[in-house]
Amino acid sequence: MGTVAAGDIAWKGHVMKGHRYRVTIEHVGTPREGVETRPALTFETVNHDEIIAIVERIRASGQYAEDEAASLGIGLKLFSEVMLKRRDDPLFAALQPAIRAFIGGLKARSRAVSGAQA
Repeated sequence: MGTVAAGDIAWKGHVMKGHRYRVTIEHVGTPREGVETRPALTFETVNHDEIIAIVERIRASGQYAEDEAASLGIGLKLFSEVMLKRRDDPLFAALQPAIRAFIGGLKARSRAVSGAQA
């Protein structure tokens, strides 16, 4: 396996180029009055998928509200990338088949909806 540089992903003995993202989450409100919001959190990450395109496809399916589609796509891809990178960690072992099945079902649903709209 070659040298892994920033923006690269080591996977199955190969080095792949990844999409680099800067993620910011801003706490804009609390459920109770008088409770302070937390400062924004920003971090950088690499993902083998183009996350923004995935969110656009989920939104285009019309099955989720705009913000819900973004939450689903971004959350799922950030989580599954960590799971992929740490696939040998027993903590993730039980989740891997279920996450793969979920992603497959989400893709199939999006394809079915987009096919019906054509």
